[in-house]
Amino acid sequence: MKKENLIELSINFKLSVLKKIICILFVFLFFSCEKNDKINYPNIILVMTDDQGWGQTGYYKHPILKTPNLDLMAKNGLRFDRFYAGAPQCSPTRASVLTGRNNDRTGVFYHGYALNKNEKTIAQELKKHGYSTGHFGKWHLNGIRGPGVPIFEDDKYSPGQFGFDKWVSVTNFFDVNPILGDNGNITDFNGSSSDVIVNQALNFIKKNVDENIPFFSVIWDGSPHDPFVASEKDKLGFESLDNDSSAHYGELVAFDRSIGYLRSKLREMGIEKNTIIWFCSDNGGLKNISPTTVGSLKGNKNTMWEGGLRVPAIIEWPETINTGITKYPVSTMDIFPTLLEIVGLYPSNKYSNLDGKSITNLFESNKQKRTLKIPFRFDNRGALIDNNIKLVVHDIKKLDFELYDLSKDPSESIDISKSNPQIFELMKNEFLIWNNSVENEVNKMEIKHPQHWVIIKKYINYFEDWIKRPEYSKWIARALKKEGPGYQNLGPLK
Repeated sequence: MKKENLIELSINFKLSVLKKIICILFVFLFFSCEKNDKINYPNIILVMTDDQGWGQTGYYKHPILKTPNLDLMAKNGLRFDRFYAGAPQCSPTRASVLTGRNNDRTGVFYHGYALNKNEKTIAQELKKHGYSTGHFGKWHLNGIRGPGVPIFEDDKYSPGQFGFDKWVSVTNFFDVNPILGDNGNITDFNGSSSDVIVNQALNFIKKNVDENIPFFSVIWDGSPHDPFVASEKDKLGFESLDNDSSAHYGELVAFDRSIGYLRSKLREMGIEKNTIIWFCSDNGGLKNISPTTVGSLKGNKNTMWEGGLRVPAIIEWPETINTGITKYPVSTMDIFPTLLEIVGLYPSNKYSNLDGKSITNLFESNKQKRTLKIPFRFDNRGALIDNNIKLVVHDIKKLDFELYDLSKDPSESIDISKSNPQIFELMKNEFLIWNNSVENEVNKMEIKHPQHWVIIKKYINYFEDWIKRPEYSKWIARALKKEGPGYQNLGPLK
């Protein structure tokens, strides 16, 4: 073979080897960048209380309740003075958090309804981006009513079915010394409900921090929902109140303490700067608690008035969000698109059917007007919020509407529909168009009506043990006599 040919073969061989090396380096660098991107994603914690009213924080100058840890979080984060639950009731709002959509679109029409299996949840979407996902506490999206009982592993509507890797969860409200489903395994815990689920969440968080995996942790508390149970220590300062109110406020003291513990542990782990904590309540405050749970607002839980929909809320992300207070209207439906935009998944045509919008625009400046109205639909009632203008729908079928200007009339006492006919017609027509879009989705879905757990065989097997527990005793006693809620011909609740 000629010398020139040997030289050419040698050059081609070297080029071939060099190309292979470059390809290997490219692949290595690609996956190294991908891994580093995952590590740099913010950790995310969603915290939600159960029936905490808009006025029940220290930073809103409640007359007797002190919440030093929420106050500190508000000082170090962005406080939302006009934050709205997706509905004036628990399960529907939880559905709106996970999906960014109105509760009726998701099949969760009232408390205890199961989340439609076709819904995309924030946990499922974040998992695709490398997040480890966990749920701790109240679930109430699996079609079961009654005081909270552990969720079984084979439950078709468990947190695990909607994208959560780790879950220590219960069907509904829960109190001291709860029993929870630890990825389906029934487990007894000691302590206040708030302390228990925060400790379980911290175990999950620590594991992921040690493994350099970004985490998404949902902590849904059972407080201060009834039955009201609090330690004597947590009820100090509330001695002048009736028993229910004293214990109700005691539960909020325990919750606030758990928030302080959570934040301190994040600092100990050195992850507080790049961890988002987003706190809110699931609906407005309760009616028969004293002092008032909703401040000066009108209405309470289960109403479309501000007192039924507006809730306390704070977001904290020290590395990115400027501290402050905003009156920009925000809702639980905005959580899904906001978190997706943070990790680079939103906006996208894939998520065109959302009712919420990303609010990352508020992270640097909150002096803005909202462009997308906030819609509500629940129990044949509704509302539509356009910054300071609010349409209240008392009866959708009967077309019973009123209009209020919250900037001039925060107590919603003066209906301005007749004095502002153009705005009224515009808001009313927009609500009806949106309502039709919801109705179209509802008509196509398979609805799972809720059942009380006392008629479900797997739970009946535990009657003998659980009848001694105060949170279950009266329900089981009624069930054994075939009386009370859930025992209509042993069929599902309608």
